[in-house]
Amino acid sequence: MRKMIAVTNQKGGVGKTTTSVNLSAAIALQGKSVLLVDMDPQGNATTGLGIDPRSLKNTVYNYLIKHNKLEDVLIRTSVTGLSLLPANADLAGAEIELANVESRESYLRDVITGAEEKYDAIFLDCPPALGILTINALAAADSVLIPVQCEYYAMEGLTRLIGSIDRVRQSFNPNLSLEGIVLTMFDTRNTLARQVAEQVRSHFTEKVYQTVIPRNVALAEAPSYGRPGILYNVASAGSQAYVALAKEFLAHGEKSAR
Repeated sequence: MRKMIAVTNQKGGVGKTTTSVNLSAAIALQGKSVLLVDMDPQGNATTGLGIDPRSLKNTVYNYLIKHNKLEDVLIRTSVTGLSLLPANADLAGAEIELANVESRESYLRDVITGAEEKYDAIFLDCPPALGILTINALAAADSVLIPVQCEYYAMEGLTRLIGSIDRVRQSFNPNLSLEGIVLTMFDTRNTLARQVAEQVRSHFTEKVYQTVIPRNVALAEAPSYGRPGILYNVASAGSQAYVALAKEFLAHGEKSAR
């Protein structure tokens, strides 16, 4: 498979980091070697894997800006097969420090070259904004995975995001493709949620994963315990949905490889 995937949505609160953490963990538990790169200065993916961002001396900032070796920053998580490039507030400084760097949009792509050979999949958890960090992730990635919350304005936001991805493709990464769209925080009792899901599927057809991630208390609680939902409560509906999504993701990758 060997693919680098940017997980992004310009809108916050759509389950982006929850998807990054749980999908990465679920794929690793399928026997794959996975790297999760926390590209968000908030460090939520780092916290979600049980690591205190404030305690870190080396983060993705040091890898990206200070040219530390990958091995010096890498953390092996409690999930077998899943490694993490962590982030904390230091990464916010990269926005300023990259401002005057030549070819700043492709900086991550230049430094991460070669890492793809070590992993079956690399997930880049992006900030909820189209700033320089997200653009770097999109310029480095092979494809984009978009979590979409089933709520009002979802389609409008998704259309804008696709437009932004197209601009990055034209300017920095002509090979960037749409990996897929994941419907998140789905409530079967909500008529609007069902309508939004139908609308997204009608516009993007086969690019929308069949697996839908439900609203789930266990997924919401898990980060406070520093564990992916699939380890915190594997029997929960949310965890089982991410296990199913991982299998669908891998099956899609194998089909594409053929």
